[in-house]
Amino acid sequence: MTEAEARASLRAAGVPDPARDAQVLARAAPDAGTFAVWIARRSAREPVSHILGRRAFWNHEFRVTADVLDPRPETETLVEQALAAPFDRVLDLGTGSGCILLSLLAERPEASGLGTDLSEAALDVARGNAVALGLAERAAFQQADWLTGIDETFDLVVANPPYIAAAEMPGLAPELRRWEPGLALSPGGDGLDAYRTITRDVPAHLGPGGRLMVEIGATQAAAVTALFAAAGLTNIGVHPDLDGRDRVVSGEKAAM
Repeated sequence: MTEAEARASLRAAGVPDPARDAQVLARAAPDAGTFAVWIARRSAREPVSHILGRRAFWNHEFRVTADVLDPRPETETLVEQALAAPFDRVLDLGTGSGCILLSLLAERPEASGLGTDLSEAALDVARGNAVALGLAERAAFQQADWLTGIDETFDLVVANPPYIAAAEMPGLAPELRRWEPGLALSPGGDGLDAYRTITRDVPAHLGPGGRLMVEIGATQAAAVTALFAAAGLTNIGVHPDLDGRDRVVSGEKAAM
């Protein structure tokens, strides 16, 4: 299969950017047979990151599988905002591949952190990424339903929780709907349940002046900001991604 034939196949399958994906897969394939198989997989709308088993995020490449949410550029907004102030101890709720926690720790050599996830399969991926990046000594991982079983306090808590409303799920791109873990995409209902739990429980796990930062959907800023305020957090802010869409809500626990 030539690259031109690959582009045509991907275009016919409705792949959004067939030229880019054909080029990426052509460069990574060791031989023509592999390339043809990969194009068939991409034509079935399997994400390129799943085919290659890796995804670039922040300053590193992370191993990804169908057990974790595919790291996306908009989530780098959460990392950028988290790095805007110092922290020594960070908690990443719903860590998935570990991309947020590990990106933060790589930028802060004196910091350590904990990543939690309900999925043991996801935690296995995160642990492997920590080893690959040389961060295993500073990054621990624990199976937990949000903060259940977590006893310590943190300077910083971050989360990219499932936030897609149940009614929106059928309209998602096939790459999301067919291939990514539903648990990481939607909590059902109005999409806000994870924020309700996080804002209810996190303040007790923040030290004075500690920060909470969450990724949100583009229409959820007002609702999540209200939850932050109801939880007693202060200095609440909404931060846009590079496309100008509301992407992160941040708040602080009042200093004593």
